[in-house]
Amino acid sequence: MSDAAVEPIRVVVVSGLSGAGKTTALKLLEDFGYEAVDNLPISLLRRLAMAEESEAGDVPARRAIAVGVDSRTRDFQPDRLIALIGELKQRADLAVQLVYFDCEDEILLKRFTATRRRHPLAADRPVADGIAAERHLMKPLQAEADQVFDTSTVTLPELRQLLAAQFALDALPGLSIMVLSFSYKLGLPREADLVFDVRFLRNPHYDEQLRPQTGTDPAVEAYVAADPGYVDFFTRLNGMISSLLPRYAAEGKRYLTIAIGCTGGRHRSVVVAEALGRHLREAGQRVDIRHRDRDLANA
Repeated sequence: MSDAAVEPIRVVVVSGLSGAGKTTALKLLEDFGYEAVDNLPISLLRRLAMAEESEAGDVPARRAIAVGVDSRTRDFQPDRLIALIGELKQRADLAVQLVYFDCEDEILLKRFTATRRRHPLAADRPVADGIAAERHLMKPLQAEADQVFDTSTVTLPELRQLLAAQFALDALPGLSIMVLSFSYKLGLPREADLVFDVRFLRNPHYDEQLRPQTGTDPAVEAYVAADPGYVDFFTRLNGMISSLLPRYAAEGKRYLTIAIGCTGGRHRSVVVAEALGRHLREAGQRVDIRHRDRDLANA
């Protein structure tokens, strides 16, 4: 083997609830250049992850592997998988991450109903029983995951963007940031690392002319920015986040989601998310902005 240093083989273990997007994620990772294998028996995971030399003694070209492991997998045991991943993480020639895909029960039920698929843990029982059983089975694995993706409200293009920021092989080093606006009435975004509540700002919903518009419209932005407390809040928000980003980067975090919430997710949270995203970009950060609930019916 050559004495030249080589990068560790990236191993992404993809798991989670059936119907939450694991298969789609594996296909996307394959598009990114990973060697993807689905439903691999746990007993073979160690063997697949090992970097073996060729007969000529060369380092293999394979530098990234994505492996799907879930409740369908032969010999599947969450505790055994957790122990094996922990063992592989100790190897200097491997960079291993466990990624878990979650989704709300109601959404999972709709997905199974739409596709008429049987749940792997409920072949002769209602799908809801299978979802409940699998959620209980997979709970230890979710607790140990390096990254949890909740796909309840995520579209395919958004999932591609999220995975690309984390796992694209040609991704730039450093931290990628997602600034996400949302409605508190529709629930907290589970993927959020930081959450800020801006419901204290004056609400354009009560202005009949502004109500049909959104926070990306200049009139709404001006209305929210005219709140007497806006400038002080936004200055403090920027200062806090700017001080945190180097610490996250130093810890090796590659992706950060900052969620901004208001009542309906249409006006105030959108204004603040847009302003924060612009500020971070001007500071040289890589930032994507997403408005989860902006285009829903007026709330």
